[in-house]
Amino acid sequence: GTVKLSSLPRFPLLSNLIHYLGLSHHLLVLNFIIDSLGKKSAWSSAQVKVTDTDFDGVEVRVFEGSPKPEEPLKRSVLYIHGGGWALASAKTKNYDELCTTLAEELNAVIVSIEYRLVPKVYFPEQIHDVVRATKYFLQPEVLHKYSVDPGRIGISGDSAGGNLAAALSQQLNQDTNLKNKVKVQALIYPVLQALDFNTPSYQQNANTPILPRYVMVKYWVDYFKGNYDFVQEMIVNNHTSLDVEEAAALRAHLNWTSLLPASIKKNYKPVVQTTGNARIIQKIPQLLDVRSAPLIADQEVLRGLPKTYILTCEHDVVRDDGIMYAKCLEKAGVEVTLDHFESCFHGCVIFASWPTYFSVGIQTQNSYIKWLNQNL
Repeated sequence: GTVKLSSLPRFPLLSNLIHYLGLSHHLLVLNFIIDSLGKKSAWSSAQVKVTDTDFDGVEVRVFEGSPKPEEPLKRSVLYIHGGGWALASAKTKNYDELCTTLAEELNAVIVSIEYRLVPKVYFPEQIHDVVRATKYFLQPEVLHKYSVDPGRIGISGDSAGGNLAAALSQQLNQDTNLKNKVKVQALIYPVLQALDFNTPSYQQNANTPILPRYVMVKYWVDYFKGNYDFVQEMIVNNHTSLDVEEAAALRAHLNWTSLLPASIKKNYKPVVQTTGNARIIQKIPQLLDVRSAPLIADQEVLRGLPKTYILTCEHDVVRDDGIMYAKCLEKAGVEVTLDHFESCFHGCVIFASWPTYFSVGIQTQNSYIKWLNQNL
C-alpha cells in the first residue's frame, strides 16, 4: 500500500522497536520503508536512456544523454548517493531523478553506483565497491562503449556519498597504474571526519532536523560495526581525548579551528577532553583510517587531486567538514570552489522533486549543475 508522508516521524521509532525485539536490523526496516516510498525502475525517455547493469560485479544505474552529431563523445559523472552508508539507493526516486537531470542538462553519461549497504556489509566494503566500479568504467573499451570522453570524467556524491567520493578521488590520485585520470570532483555536504563531533557546525546544529548530531554519530558507529554504548561518549569527544595516544597525533596534525573563518564560529567552545575512553579507538580503529575520514589525509595525498567543488549548508552538522576540506585542498594547491548556502540544510539538493519540492532544492541543484557544466 501507499505510505503517507505524515507517518514519516514514526518510522525511526518503529524500526528501533523491531530492532530491539530482535526481528530485524533497524536500518533494514528503514530501507524497506524508503523503498516503499519510491524506488523507480529503469525508465528511459526520449532525452535520457536508463539501464541497470553491473561493473565488475557492482550494480550500477547508467543514465545516457541523447547522442548529438556535433558531440560524438560525452562528458561523464560517477555519482555516489548518500544515506549514511546504510540507506537509499541509486534507484530511490530522488536520486534517480537527480541523475536523470544531470544526464539531460549536461548531455552526459551518469553512472550511479549501487554500492552495498550497512548492515549487509561494513567499512571498507563500500569504498571497495565504488573503487571497483570506477576502475571498470575507466577502462578504454568501456568508455568507448558509452561514447565517453576520457578527459572529461567527474566524481560526485552527497553526504556519505560525498565521503566515498572524496576517498575514491584520493585513491585514484595515488594509483600510478591508472591511465585515465578524473577531471573534477564535486562533493555535496560531504561527511569527512569522525574525530571531532564538536566543531562549530556540530555545536550549532546538534538538534537540527534531517541530521541531528546523535544520528550522525550513530551512522558512523554503524558504518564500523561498532557498539552503540560508545555514542554518548563520542558526542562529547571522549574518543579523541588528550590521553588517547592514537588520536593525539592526528589532532595535532589538523588544527580544526584555524581552518574556519571567524564569522561561522559564533559561540564556539572547543571540546578537547583531558581524559576520555581509549577503548573506543582500540575497538574502532577505523575512525583513524583516511579512507573513512578523507579530511585527515596528508598534504602529499591531496596534491594533484582534481579541480574540486564543495557545497555546504549553514544549517548542517557537517558544514565545517566541507569548509575545512576546502581549506586543506587549497593549501595543497588544488583549485577549489566552496559554494556555501546560508538558508539551506543537509539533504536539500535531492529535495527538488515531488513530494519534497523546495526552492532550496532547486537553488542548490542548479548551482551544482552549473559548476559541472562550466568545469567538466
